[in-house]
Amino acid sequence: MYYLIYGILYLVSLLPFFILYRLSDLAFFIIYYFVGYRKKVVLDNLDIAFPEKSVEEKVKIAKKFYRNLTDTFIETIKLLSISEKEFSKRAIMNLDECNVIAAKGKSLQFSCGHQMNWEYGNWVMSKNMNIPWVGVYMKINNKALDRLFFNLRSKKGTVLVAAHEFKERMHKVFSGPYSLGLAADQNPGVPHKAYWLYFFGKAAPFVPGPDRGAIKNDAVVVFTKFVKTKRGFYKFVPTVITENGGELKEGELTLLYRDYLEATIRESPDNYLWSHRRWKWDYKAEYEKLWIDDVPPPVE
Repeated sequence: MYYLIYGILYLVSLLPFFILYRLSDLAFFIIYYFVGYRKKVVLDNLDIAFPEKSVEEKVKIAKKFYRNLTDTFIETIKLLSISEKEFSKRAIMNLDECNVIAAKGKSLQFSCGHQMNWEYGNWVMSKNMNIPWVGVYMKINNKALDRLFFNLRSKKGTVLVAAHEFKERMHKVFSGPYSLGLAADQNPGVPHKAYWLYFFGKAAPFVPGPDRGAIKNDAVVVFTKFVKTKRGFYKFVPTVITENGGELKEGELTLLYRDYLEATIRESPDNYLWSHRRWKWDYKAEYEKLWIDDVPPPVE
């Protein structure tokens, strides 16, 4: 099954971009107008994040989001056969400052959000960091697709670690200087073990791992913004937050990340993964000890 799926997608990837984007347009039309993939989740999330916007404005953002989403799928397929020259034109990131820091023997932790195109982001960082680039990923239930994405994401040298194996492998992975990429806005599987704080004005849980890992390993913390400059072209902007993660207080990094992510999303709201059920869990009084925001938690 793997070779069948790979073969079909590889042949599709050989098509020029202008044809691939026509396929993306068709996919958008079907997904948005006929299938309605998670449309209610998307619009509900936009209602939470942008209560000040009109219905028309939020629908406009939703449509642009679905176009960006189908573009991301098509661009990911293209990675199966894209040339180095073509990719380098379409994904730009200046990592000079980060590599200077890495040359001092420091490890770096990159906190990103669910912005598009995350597959381009993985490749451009893996290609341009001078120390091992480590990515944490969630396994896909379909074995053929899991193998396909594993091979694609590790193609440029990314050291991929499955989330459920991270604790077992972390000592080996962190045995020397490393650069670690984390989607730090991932919805926690267990809300009673998360940090709780406001996200776009509504209480939401955040995974504590990035915060605690930066402190424990005294990592350099880098926030990364994904910017879609035009269709098929991206700029990835790293911002060094601190060179001494060990000096942060527990919860401090998560609050800084929340503020940075909100500002980034407001700049380009259609480029965030709104189909992700970010406010899946409701805040409960029993989570009060997990509350890290400066503003008091909501009252039930």
